[in-house]
Amino acid sequence: MTLSTPAQPPNPDDLLVLLAVARTGRFTTAAESLGLNHTTVSRRITALEKTLAGRVLSRTVGGWELTDLGARAVQAAENVESAVAMLGGPTEKPNQLSGVVRISATDGFSAYIAAPAIAALQRDHPLLSVEIVTVTRRALQHRSGLDIEVVVGEPQAHRAEAFRLGYYMLGMYASRNYLTEHGTPATVEELTTHPLVYFVDSMLLVDDLDAPRRLVPSMRDSISSTNVFVHVEATRAGAGIGFLPCFMADRHADLVRLLPDDFKEQLPYWMVLRPDSLRQPAVAAVVDALRRQTVAFKQSLIGRSSPAR
Repeated sequence: MTLSTPAQPPNPDDLLVLLAVARTGRFTTAAESLGLNHTTVSRRITALEKTLAGRVLSRTVGGWELTDLGARAVQAAENVESAVAMLGGPTEKPNQLSGVVRISATDGFSAYIAAPAIAALQRDHPLLSVEIVTVTRRALQHRSGLDIEVVVGEPQAHRAEAFRLGYYMLGMYASRNYLTEHGTPATVEELTTHPLVYFVDSMLLVDDLDAPRRLVPSMRDSISSTNVFVHVEATRAGAGIGFLPCFMADRHADLVRLLPDDFKEQLPYWMVLRPDSLRQPAVAAVVDALRRQTVAFKQSLIGRSSPAR
């Protein structure tokens, strides 16, 4: 479909409002980020649609999604944003990246892969801002407001590009103090008599993470949480035996890996993007940084093969 050129150029302020809505997926959140009210955001979008003679947003269950016309308008908005940001940037770096990239990823990936990768990227591109939303869930069907998703397990997402980043390992761990007090299980049968520290079963949204329910269904729950950092700290505190990402647990000398030959659940990290995301230089740079950091972190992700310290 060929879209005609608007009779008059759109207002740059209207374009920036659309960009905020595209990134957040909601008028109210966009209004807060811009210091405006919901009514003003709505009025700006209406004015932009009138100028462009077409809809730039469509309503979905998850929020507002860009139409094809809206995607074109957002590309123009990103150019406006970059031009404005460059006014305050160093003149000797005309190709410096700027703007905001929003990522959704799991807790552990966000902390140990995304954060250092982005920090390194920002040393060369200080005008680049990255927002990380930590959550463990399936890939969204409508990813309003997100440029990049990192999920566990192969995604079934429509209108998206997806590729595997790498693998990580889960294993059973307990603290040295816990094992001194309760004994070290030498078999799977002995391990099942201990309490489990893991996700809240009723709130687990990723099928690939149901391994304990499949491997040791008789283990009773101790402390359960939606946050994997809570799993690690609860296990360190002696709440029970934790089923933990090896790359997080192996950082702590007070944790011992148990029965590594029996419990070695290898899971994939997948990256999901909107089809147009990689055309944005800032998003493409963040994607490349995450891929390189995942490769560099490969050995830690897989974990140590022996419980010995």
